[in-house]
Amino acid sequence: MEHLVHILDAEPDTRGVVRFSNGELRRFRRQGVIDLFSLVADDSVSTAGALIADHVIGRGAAFLLIAGGFAEVYARMISRPALDLLRQTDIKVEYEHLVDNIRNRRGDGICPVEQLTMPFASPADADAALDAIGRFFQNLT
Repeated sequence: MEHLVHILDAEPDTRGVVRFSNGELRRFRRQGVIDLFSLVADDSVSTAGALIADHVIGRGAAFLLIAGGFAEVYARMISRPALDLLRQTDIKVEYEHLVDNIRNRRGDGICPVEQLTMPFASPADADAALDAIGRFFQNLT
């Protein structure tokens, strides 16, 4: 995990870094959870046992990590709902800053993906949250 955090520090355009169980690294460049969603939704890629270091982990990202079978997460900032959700799993969590909610890009409300996943109550809802996030992204295009 230390190496992944170093990459976050050293590469300003990197939003997140995943290390797969085979040692392969993948960097996320886009804001939000679109890169993480794309990775978890890709049936040709296994994220089981993977590690991720990311700048921001909200409730939507937490559900994606659960659906993907990640083993460990480091977040510069994590929302309380995301942390509460991840603590109900075996995913190891480290973070720097805990916030009540992830804000939207304008800073005037809660992140839409964080809001979208509020109806889902437990890790058992991860697949349903994954589907809802997928529909959200489909509606954006």
